[in-house]
Amino acid sequence: MAWVIGVDSSTTAAKAVVWDRNGRALAEARAPIALSQPRPGWYEQDAGDWWRSLQTVVRDVARQVDPRKVEAIAITPQRESFVCAGEAGDPLRPAILWLDARAGRQVAEHGSPELNRISGKPPDTTPAFYKLLWLREHEPEVLERTHKVADVLALLGHRLTGQWRTTHACADPLGLLDMSAWDWSEELLGTVALTRAQLPELEDTGAVIGELSEPAAEALGLPPGLPVVGGAGDGQSAGLGANVTDPGRAYLNLGTAVVAGTFTSEYHWGPAFRTLAGAVPGTYTLETVIQGGTLTVTWFAERIATLGGERLGLGLDDVGLLEAAATRVPPGAEGLLLLPYWAGALPPYWDSAARGVMFGLADHHGKGHLFRAILEGIAFEQRLQLEGFDQALDRPVQALHAMGGGSRSPLWRQILADVCRRPVIACREVETTSLGAAVHAAAAVGWYESIDEAAAAMSGDGARHEPHEPTAGRYDRYFEVYREIYPRTQHLFAELRDAAEA
Repeated sequence: MAWVIGVDSSTTAAKAVVWDRNGRALAEARAPIALSQPRPGWYEQDAGDWWRSLQTVVRDVARQVDPRKVEAIAITPQRESFVCAGEAGDPLRPAILWLDARAGRQVAEHGSPELNRISGKPPDTTPAFYKLLWLREHEPEVLERTHKVADVLALLGHRLTGQWRTTHACADPLGLLDMSAWDWSEELLGTVALTRAQLPELEDTGAVIGELSEPAAEALGLPPGLPVVGGAGDGQSAGLGANVTDPGRAYLNLGTAVVAGTFTSEYHWGPAFRTLAGAVPGTYTLETVIQGGTLTVTWFAERIATLGGERLGLGLDDVGLLEAAATRVPPGAEGLLLLPYWAGALPPYWDSAARGVMFGLADHHGKGHLFRAILEGIAFEQRLQLEGFDQALDRPVQALHAMGGGSRSPLWRQILADVCRRPVIACREVETTSLGAAVHAAAAVGWYESIDEAAAAMSGDGARHEPHEPTAGRYDRYFEVYREIYPRTQHLFAELRDAAEA
């Protein structure tokens, strides 16, 4: 009997799960992490909450099992988010998150195909690179006092081990890594006026980044000296937990954002996707993102269509009631289409000014129509983004492995299969991101000979949804309309933003 702990420090919550050798969850805990939005388009967090939430969830699971049988703890963090920390690891200002869109002007001024080639990241407000340029312009004194610009793993690793270390697959989303050299880019560091000394040391993804210190062990309820394993960013980790470690398959994480990624051993870059360090060292992940994933679903349920489902005694919350209503609506929501750009458009457009659009709204539409249009709009956008994978790779994506909170919905899984015309396979474990961290831990402590072998042994499939041809054909016609909405309205989004800011 031996276990590992996988910690998923995500955007809105920290989750810890104790896993056995077969990928079975034995104990789990969750703690929320608050978001702050000081101005429209700005998203920040108290980086101290990253550490406090990790303590809470690990202490909780450690009380549910015998902590002496835990052989390692591994961390997978939210990506692109970063904090400027002092020498003792104390935050000098609130952490700036991946969702934050304040650096639009810096993207317009500095984004280029050359930066895309070096970093694998098309010009966009998501990577930390452009927000560091914003800080250099607006808060230069913060960067002058910064001891380390730390991604989430680096900060948590410092609290756990006393060392400033991170992995390629956690550092890379910051947009400061040379993806061909697997090292910090001197050119990009020079652009943001940072030195190597201000960044953590780089380790291979899945490596042991230190041992649990005495103070950290006491805070977590675990034995001191426990190996601390650096995982991949939460997107790549979810793919690892789904066993997406070879070409032809993609993971589809239906979370706050909808993230799809596929495997390649060769470096590809371009505007149709962003290129990341893979969860297996020396490999790459091509990834697309729809920022308004379950974020859009919960926005609609909580702010627009509040139903008070819990009070009805039906065992359904508002999202459950809306989904039940949406099942009674035909495909295409009777002529209602939705662009899911609540937080901007990413590939293939990379337009931070883009916003959501409901197209075709009429008086026969109700809450069920709007809810179905949200699920279908995200599916249409995913189909558009998958075209970029298929054009870049020799082997097209043949199946989508779904995980995350949205993957609990059979309706949404079937919509995705019909719209994208590919099988959608639910992962056996919903907490696939944490499982990916556990896979890294299992390989690091020698349970398996390789990360690939650990992923194959610890993952599993659930329900499978095949495309239904009559429905898929109907969606084909809607998709041809959908793909024209943004190009025909593109010029209006910046004008709308400027009018709102004025």
